[in-house]
Amino acid sequence: MKTRTPAWTCSLLPVLLATLQVASAQKNGIDIYSLTVDSKVSSRFAHTVITSRVVNKANTVQEATFQMELPKRAFITNFSMTIDGVTYPGNIKDKAAAQEQYNAAVSRGQSAGLVKATGRKTEQFQVSVSVAPAAKITFELVYEELLKRQLGVYELLLRIQPQQLVKHLQMDIHIFEPQGIRLLETESTFLTNELAEALTTTQSDTKAHILFKPTLAQQQKSPEQQETALDGNFIVRYDVNRTLSGGSIQVENGYFVHYFAPEGLTAMPKNVVFVIDKSGSMSGKKIQQTREALVKILDDLRPKDQFNLIVFSSEASPWRPLLVPASAKNVDEAKHYAAGIRAQGGTNINGAMMMAVELLDSSNQKEQLPAGSVSLIILLTDGDPTVGETNPSKIQENVREAVGGQYSLFCLGFGFDVSYSFLEKLALDNGGLARRIYQDSDSALQLQDFYQEVANPLLTSVAFEYPGGAVEMVTRENFRLFFKGSEMVVAGKLREQGPAVLSAQVTGRVHKQNFTFQMESNVAQQEEMFRGPKYIFHSFMERLWAYLTIQQLLEDLVSASDAERPALEQQALNLSLHYSFVTPLTSMVVTKPEGQEQSQVAEKPREDGRSGSRLTSLPGGVRIMSEVPGLPGAAAVLDAEAPDMDTLTVPDYFGLSFLSKHSGLPRVGTGSASPDSEAPTSAYSTCPRTLVPTPPAPLQVPDAILPLPGQSVDPLCVDLKHTQGRMNLLSDPDQGVEVTGQFEKAHFSWIRVAFRNPQVLVHVSPEHVVLTRDQGSSAHQWKKTLFTVMSGLKMTMDRTGLLLLTNPDKVTLGLRSWEGPGAGLRLLLRDTDRFSSRVNGTLGQFYRDVLWKPEAAKDSKGTLTVQGIDHPATRELKLDYQQGPPGAEMSCWSVVL
Repeated sequence: MKTRTPAWTCSLLPVLLATLQVASAQKNGIDIYSLTVDSKVSSRFAHTVITSRVVNKANTVQEATFQMELPKRAFITNFSMTIDGVTYPGNIKDKAAAQEQYNAAVSRGQSAGLVKATGRKTEQFQVSVSVAPAAKITFELVYEELLKRQLGVYELLLRIQPQQLVKHLQMDIHIFEPQGIRLLETESTFLTNELAEALTTTQSDTKAHILFKPTLAQQQKSPEQQETALDGNFIVRYDVNRTLSGGSIQVENGYFVHYFAPEGLTAMPKNVVFVIDKSGSMSGKKIQQTREALVKILDDLRPKDQFNLIVFSSEASPWRPLLVPASAKNVDEAKHYAAGIRAQGGTNINGAMMMAVELLDSSNQKEQLPAGSVSLIILLTDGDPTVGETNPSKIQENVREAVGGQYSLFCLGFGFDVSYSFLEKLALDNGGLARRIYQDSDSALQLQDFYQEVANPLLTSVAFEYPGGAVEMVTRENFRLFFKGSEMVVAGKLREQGPAVLSAQVTGRVHKQNFTFQMESNVAQQEEMFRGPKYIFHSFMERLWAYLTIQQLLEDLVSASDAERPALEQQALNLSLHYSFVTPLTSMVVTKPEGQEQSQVAEKPREDGRSGSRLTSLPGGVRIMSEVPGLPGAAAVLDAEAPDMDTLTVPDYFGLSFLSKHSGLPRVGTGSASPDSEAPTSAYSTCPRTLVPTPPAPLQVPDAILPLPGQSVDPLCVDLKHTQGRMNLLSDPDQGVEVTGQFEKAHFSWIRVAFRNPQVLVHVSPEHVVLTRDQGSSAHQWKKTLFTVMSGLKMTMDRTGLLLLTNPDKVTLGLRSWEGPGAGLRLLLRDTDRFSSRVNGTLGQFYRDVLWKPEAAKDSKGTLTVQGIDHPATRELKLDYQQGPPGAEMSCWSVVL
């Protein structure tokens, strides 16, 4: 029998890092006295200005750092620093010219840092400058992006991370959509109920205004702490009204944009081949998450679909000789097969892709692919080819010739070991797209969400046509596929003597039929609509056209031949320079006052970068490296001032590594620990081990605590001793809510809450919280602040890990991942008087036709009669989990089911 080891209570490294971060933000005398975010969204085009004003309150020269994360799809258009009234602008140049300036700075012995860092959805922009005592600086960053519709919504992402309390902090968002705003919701990873009081949202038919202006007191983590609670994302999601034609042509300042997303179309049947890498590098969490995602994806196949699976390592093997219908029997067998996939061997991508094409070809030749269906290949791999044909260019050529334009290929790159540029070209050559799957706890959800994006093809061979002589410089007009929840966008310029009414025709195929959509727009009325409002960014449509043109040119470059490449690059470069966009072809040189040693160049990071690391500067020359690929959450510290220290020891998966020559900092070695081993030890270790006394036997934690109306003032504690498996915990059709759960081995393995209006599904497990709506899903960690507001539902989570789901005038549902005695998922109920007379379920039954026998009020034993069935009840002391750990002693009536 294994015995419990003494607890290792030393936590030097996390404490040290937290101290340094506070020092970086506040103790060097740099005070941020104003921070504003002004974002104007006009017809999906977002123009965002971040302005930070700081002052040096120290008596010596200090370094002020401006750091901001912006969306990956955004282009920086301007950056400037104003120091004591003098403005130092950023100059956007072609990459070669900027590189010359960078190299010149290095040759003079100056520090010339290329400013680039990549997160999952964001890129980091960071500039530092020396500040004289009492001097004031204004930093201003401007970026622009065309919001892309995915899974039925547009998403505006803003990152708030001031690292200190700010006297004047304001986030101001204006949205103007002539089509009308159909849906609007906000989500934040830092808002609390107190901070939410500083948030106001107003909405009319075509406009929305979101203002966030917290006071200093509201920004504080607590009254006792002078630390800011603002650290995280603020997201606005919305969608617009649509007609059956699905088209909206908008005109502003001589340019037009045509949005196309028709309503009411039926999804076409699809033939899909899943090509799954099971090489040795996929072992562990990757293959586990892939299996989990595949099982759920197979469940989403429709009966009219056909499918097959190919797994590959050194060799490729199909699940079935041909594609098979997605019948319940075939899907169940495929799920069983997917659940048994094991990882080992090399990576033969070429062989697997040839087999996938051959499967589709064979099924097509046997006339087993329905007329009017859409054929897709979905490849998932985490590495470069190592077996068979290993030349990436040759594989791309082989696949392009084999596909021959008949099928669409979508490539998913798992993690950072895969060559993303190889997969991107492979996909774009064959009418699809590539996506990176980030190795994280929600990797399975990322896979499922990607599948949902392509699961419902609505149109094929889509073409946009405009009257000859009416428009010019039109962006891409032909598209292979249109999927449900997405949107096609075409932009261009009106000719000087263009028509008073701009008409358009969109053609496409649905099943076996040709469809034609007609639409028109009055140019004068459109111009007037955008001329009036003061809250929009004027002349935005020309910049929208340039943004879209550049994005499409960059995409064309991936698949371009050597002969085509120079002309495409020059066109994209000219537009980038003319409209001052920082793109992969341009850089921005940040100018600074005379005598400053640092010259910095901002560049647009590429998605094909192999490293996910990020360096953060802290006082004393110490840097933190985080996001080490393959080691989630790993962190290490080195002394940047030590010239002889050019290597960094990364911690093993279970241990810690700390290395520093900085004065006064202790050395901690690398070690590992498990629940059944000694604490980490090392020759460098200075942390003592302490014995933690064994606590007294804890009170029993009930599986559910139900506040009940009636004669008893004590709540009802329910224990599920005789019930196992999936169960309906409660359902109320009048409330539009249903709660189900899986109870096994004395705890819930998951609990799911489904709302009818809005259509939202909340699935919780001990690992995380998953929110699903409109086909898309998002995962959230327990004890991470969350604040989501949508029409008819508010979802909040505090730092104790209490998730609350509240509807106006409806029952409040709470969920908690309890970590104390009797650890597991727990359900909370509030406002239970709002249940209707039709409530039911294992727990819901206690809110319908409940009667206490008279003796219940007299002693510690009684009988609770529910819908005619007697349940013995005993008054007992239990541990109340409702207020969070460590829980409190409570008296309740205990019932065993």
